[in-house]
Amino acid sequence: MTGSVSVIGLGLIGGSLVRAADAAGWKVRGATRSESTAAAARDAGFDVTSSLENLLRDTADDALVVLAVPLPAVTDVLAVLPHHAPRCRLTDVVSIKQPVAAAVARRAPQARYVGGHPMAGTSASGWSAGTATLFSGASWVVGSDDGADLEVWAQVARLALDCGAHVVPAGAADHDAAVARVSHLPHVLAAVLASVGADGGPLAMALGAGSFADGTRVAASAPDLVRAMCEGNRDALLDAVDDALGRLGAARGSLASTGALAATLQAGHRARQAFEDRHRANGTTEVDLAAPGALHQLREIGQSGGRVITVEGTRCRARV
Repeated sequence: MTGSVSVIGLGLIGGSLVRAADAAGWKVRGATRSESTAAAARDAGFDVTSSLENLLRDTADDALVVLAVPLPAVTDVLAVLPHHAPRCRLTDVVSIKQPVAAAVARRAPQARYVGGHPMAGTSASGWSAGTATLFSGASWVVGSDDGADLEVWAQVARLALDCGAHVVPAGAADHDAAVARVSHLPHVLAAVLASVGADGGPLAMALGAGSFADGTRVAASAPDLVRAMCEGNRDALLDAVDDALGRLGAARGSLASTGALAATLQAGHRARQAFEDRHRANGTTEVDLAAPGALHQLREIGQSGGRVITVEGTRCRARV
């Protein structure tokens, strides 16, 4: 089952979403303030306008509107929403959920909002970096806090599944705490590692190989985009940074006193193995979206590392 989707913002994620949804059979429209991006998207055969107002004015009641702009631009887009599509079905692909939910509540309180976040991306940005396969095999968080509109939840989940992702249900606070550790902290550590390597001079740069390249890959991302993401999740990121500093301090202390790094390296090896095994399923379960407590069940699936793999009507099936 497909539907209609209107994507606001055509950078890497929004541009990839336009391509992937179109390939999956959704009726897709897009909007971007960039005339050059709009022209490039139209040249590629997509229905794209440079007028946000026109896109929202033409949005059908059953169409899903997707905010695919950086966090600092969310408020400006939401300010337009009540004038043209106040009761629209709304989701987003922003990497932090609590600030977006708060902004929606302030600026577009009538919107039927369910947050989203595909855990996919590259160090490149912009329309030209997008691809229809960006979300293949990726985790796509779908907001599952109490009070979420389950009809819209199902539509967001179907979009994610149709784009090749699997759905991880999560509350906004849990999401933000998790991504601080597995997305935002890695950006900070990559920046530090790149700077430490560069301080080693031309010889260090000449000898940099796989471990340095892999560890610093995301440091090539646009700094302004990374700043918005990390600074917007400040409290959760501080907790993650403190954890990392504690572990680095313990490793330094052990190296300085006994010359040993076994505990640090073994703990890291076990953690990496757990990451490699993350999709090993023990069974399946079903959730009836029309039943009481459905959102609680969905959050439990996400918290246990499970993922939703199908949504049909009001029923969804998950691997746990």
